[in-house]
Amino acid sequence: MFDVVLLSRLQFAVASMFHFLFVPLTLGLSVLTAIFETLYVKTGDEDYKRAAKFWGKLFLINFALGVVTGITLEFQFGTNWSRYSMYVGDIFGSLLAIEATLAFFLESTFIAVWHFGWDRLSPKLHALSIWLVAIASNVSALWILLANGWMQHPVGYTIRNGRAELESFRAVVTNSFGWMEFIHTVSGAYILAGFFVLGISAWHLLRKNETVFFKKCFRVAATWTLIFALFEVFNGHLHGSEVAKAQPTKLAAMESLWETKNGAPMYLFIVPDEENERNKIELFPIPGMLSLLAYHNPSATVKGLKEWSEEERPPVTPTFWSFRLMVGLGFLFAALSIWVFLKRHEIEKNHFLLRILPWMIPLPYLACELGWIVAEVGRQPWIVYGLMETSAAVSPLSPVQVGISLAAFILVYTLLGLVDFYLLFKYARKGPEKISLAPVSAAGSPATN
Repeated sequence: MFDVVLLSRLQFAVASMFHFLFVPLTLGLSVLTAIFETLYVKTGDEDYKRAAKFWGKLFLINFALGVVTGITLEFQFGTNWSRYSMYVGDIFGSLLAIEATLAFFLESTFIAVWHFGWDRLSPKLHALSIWLVAIASNVSALWILLANGWMQHPVGYTIRNGRAELESFRAVVTNSFGWMEFIHTVSGAYILAGFFVLGISAWHLLRKNETVFFKKCFRVAATWTLIFALFEVFNGHLHGSEVAKAQPTKLAAMESLWETKNGAPMYLFIVPDEENERNKIELFPIPGMLSLLAYHNPSATVKGLKEWSEEERPPVTPTFWSFRLMVGLGFLFAALSIWVFLKRHEIEKNHFLLRILPWMIPLPYLACELGWIVAEVGRQPWIVYGLMETSAAVSPLSPVQVGISLAAFILVYTLLGLVDFYLLFKYARKGPEKISLAPVSAAGSPATN
């Protein structure tokens, strides 16, 4: 039988991972839409205005579904995780409150201004409105990831009256773990948005639909994706070093490292065995590489999982494989983005690349979800690392209550997901709005009534 802790974890996992199907595209596509409109203001090229409208429409569809799923996600801190909220709400709640009152309201307000203001604002003011939306979206992500970063590496608190209370707000908002998590997550979101634009543009270019228009979109997205795909490889290394310092158990699980080693090697091929580490298969070691990547010293000591009791170890298999797949996809994106960038000026001639790019769209989604599995499963058994165990954080509910709500979440989210992906597919396939030309008089000027 499932207990209330496991069911509550499953429900939060379903809600958060489903919500994160919408968040990355919102973060990246908001900025790309702003870039397209800025290019229109700067050049006067109507294709860039159409691009802002076309990609902006897909952004709005995605944003609407993201808001719905995000609201239900935050309610779970009161319904399923009330003991957690009571214990750390003084810190965690303040960060979410700032996100809602500052970033979310700014984002929601200027989305309306942008959507309804095409013929009511000057081009520069209208472009400013979408930039405010993009900035607010990313600031919203910052506050949420600072909250999660505090759960990963708690700082700036004191234990008073049986609760964790805020002692230094400055320490919380300058938490290096939270900032590294934000940079890593947002870069992944930008890669996702880049491949989203590349894939849809490639689909139309292969069918010779609006070739001039989609070549312009493709070139912008090619440069954008190259920058962030290469940056993510570098940033991923830095974030891994941060994990090594703050969460050594997670690092050991990511590499299936059981024995503490000086100059720990990294194996190019491992098959872990969570029940009996002696049955683990390790091939092609690179001496000292894990120590070098984790601590910038090839002779550094890396602690193995045996340094902790069995109850303190995170699940090794899902953490290990999620990390391996995420890293593999990261290098794939970097290589593919270089190829795309080099072919961007004559992309319509490269049919092979045009055929594979639409199939690449789901892979950044998968990479983002794998990243969250590493972050959250690798943190177990802690809900706040080293401070509060997950089993102590749940609400006093029965398994039946949580099971019913879990089933309801899965049903509703499945329906919402189908609606979202249907609308995205419909309007992506439809393409941009046609340019409406005013009738011209015999004298050569637009006709007037």
